[in-house]
Amino acid sequence: MRWIIFVLLFWAFPVWAGQYALSHPSDSVVGKLQYLTATYEDTLAEIARHYDIGYENLRRANPDVDPWLPKSGTQILIPSEYILPEAPREGIVINLAAMRLFYYPKGAKEVITYPIGIGREGWGTPLGVTRVVAKVKDPSWTPPESIRKEHAQAGDPLPRVVPAGPDNPLGQYALRLGWSGYLLHGSNKPFGVGMQVSHGCLRLLPEDVESLYQRVPIGTNVRVVNQPWLWGERQGHYYLQVFPALAEHSGESASWQDFLHWLQKKLPSGISVSWPMVQEIFARADGVPTLVAVESGKE
Repeated sequence: MRWIIFVLLFWAFPVWAGQYALSHPSDSVVGKLQYLTATYEDTLAEIARHYDIGYENLRRANPDVDPWLPKSGTQILIPSEYILPEAPREGIVINLAAMRLFYYPKGAKEVITYPIGIGREGWGTPLGVTRVVAKVKDPSWTPPESIRKEHAQAGDPLPRVVPAGPDNPLGQYALRLGWSGYLLHGSNKPFGVGMQVSHGCLRLLPEDVESLYQRVPIGTNVRVVNQPWLWGERQGHYYLQVFPALAEHSGESASWQDFLHWLQKKLPSGISVSWPMVQEIFARADGVPTLVAVESGKE
């Protein structure tokens, strides 16, 4: 069942750390959903950062709420419950569809998760496995010619090298990946975290990238997946989570029939679901984990 917590907001960062124990090996759902009663000055962008939630994820979870003027007294769903990607629980795992990073510290039975910004259409972040090859504090940025040309055409020319400082889009910390030109980095525009806005790199909130930078050793594996459909279990309770398909991957198993075929392979023996509910979750694609089945005796 969903847990409901009413919380008073204090706009200091960071506030809501996404660090969860993994005490049951079979469990793949962490966190809890929450609800917040908005005040007159709140915006979804501020709420998202306060709770370490990606902006698009928060907006999709609250489709009927005005993102700039939620109105005092409006109830906001905080989607701070996550189904872990289907991937080895080691190093860093990034699910592009969820726009979220999951870090499994070596030797620890826990996962730490952060929202990320990913490559926009035409500048997609690649899938596959790489590793952290370097860590840089106060990085400078040497934009590729393709990006300099794009900025010049938009009337916003870039120098050959952008020095460290408040105008540097890499922020204060960067983790270089084995893929040439790709980084995990901070940002001088935090509102872009949780959106498809980058040229392929992976952006984190300033407070999150500092935390990741301090935790992650050089050589850590980084696995990038695209999993818009997630099936999760927590102590006999089964959850389904559906995200919109990314444009650059829209041809990869995005139909209702493909989804049904995928889900039928995931259902454990003896577990049944309400198919009208499943169809609604698929159509809604709001990224909110939804309880769809309970093992006998676990109610």
